[in-house]
Amino acid sequence: MAELKTGGRFKSAVCTAEIMVVSAPAGDVDLTCGGVAMLDSASDAATGGEIHPDHAVGVAIGKRYINEEETLEVLCVKNGDGGLALAGQLLLQKDTKKLPKTD
Repeated sequence: MAELKTGGRFKSAVCTAEIMVVSAPAGDVDLTCGGVAMLDSASDAATGGEIHPDHAVGVAIGKRYINEEETLEVLCVKNGDGGLALAGQLLLQKDTKKLPKTD
């Protein structure tokens, strides 16, 4: 896969998942969904195929996903059954921060 840029949008080749890049590491990265490389959202490439069983954890709309080093952060803009991974390592769902209580 090519270099990711903030604001870039990608779609899964094996499910309905779509993401937007919030922050990305420099250089080329291997971003996958369901164990298959993600496609540029503008791509007309054929989709379909099987989700790898180890990458069938799903993604939820509105949730942010990060790698362990927190060098990559993406926002899910459309649900899907495949799990997001960077270089074969599944991304983690980012914890939400509690807002301060106001009375």
